[in-house]
Amino acid sequence: MHFHLWKRREFITLLGGAAAAWPLAAWGQPKRPLIAVLVVSAASSVSPRINGFRQALQELGYVEGRELDIAPRYGDGLQARLPALAEELVKLRPSVFVTGSVPATVAAKGASATVPIVCVSLIDPVSLGLAASEARPGGQVTGMLATIDGLPGKQLALVREAMPGAARIGTLINPGNPAHPILRDDAEAAAAKLGLTLVPGQVREPNDLDGAFHLLARERVDMVLSFSDPMFGREAQRIAVLAAVARLPTMHMFREYVEAGGLMSYGVSLGGNWRRAAFYVDKILKGTKAGDIPVELPTKFELVINLKTAKALGLEVPPTLLVRADEVIE
Repeated sequence: MHFHLWKRREFITLLGGAAAAWPLAAWGQPKRPLIAVLVVSAASSVSPRINGFRQALQELGYVEGRELDIAPRYGDGLQARLPALAEELVKLRPSVFVTGSVPATVAAKGASATVPIVCVSLIDPVSLGLAASEARPGGQVTGMLATIDGLPGKQLALVREAMPGAARIGTLINPGNPAHPILRDDAEAAAAKLGLTLVPGQVREPNDLDGAFHLLARERVDMVLSFSDPMFGREAQRIAVLAAVARLPTMHMFREYVEAGGLMSYGVSLGGNWRRAAFYVDKILKGTKAGDIPVELPTKFELVINLKTAKALGLEVPPTLLVRADEVIE
């Protein structure tokens, strides 16, 4: 009797244990870390960079589908889509967010106050309230800067070199982008030093592009300095066409615009920043708090010139500039 009772109890205990173990057996291994990737751009334009990030993770020993999973979401150039995409990613319980821009970072932070965020292109995170300081961010956001102090000044100096007679420079600005006022102030200070006049062209949505180019052409600007913006990225080809019709050379922050037909770009290699993001993800997965990892300055800058566009505009690019270019598109 006692023997049977004991057996029965043991059997029930065992069964209970087995039942508890069932879900684990059904689910396989404990849940792998999930990396949520949130970008405003369309998949087609950002895929090469995300692949560079995957490759850098692999070099650190993380194979996708084995040590971790990656869930990317794309806004197709529409900033308004970001909050819903961020909410969708938070439901997947990610270990880390990797974001492609300041607006994507703001959306991720809005969707979760706890998931660490690595942004590959921060702009002045301290004044935007994303970090206490660059050396000790202190919150949930860290990453790499997409610009350095004085970058608009360097771009304007290159404009002056490409077109020594240039005096009036148009700017393409999206007032809805929190980073643009910072870039504009920087550009205005640099323009004053170089004796250039800046003429603002405001673009809140794609429909404003035609009007902005009409305005800049009417104002007889010599060249257009375009600040980087997810919406501008999506409209890169249209910007190149409008600039060509208005016979206006353009200077951009990133090479993608020049590949689409813009004249030149000088700025950070975003591909390099995406690869560097793998180092941050590795540290966070190993237990370091995002707020304890310093925000880094970009180390790789590139000058890209589209000679085909220069020829179409009847512009002679000085050989001294061509020699310094990281890439010349013929």
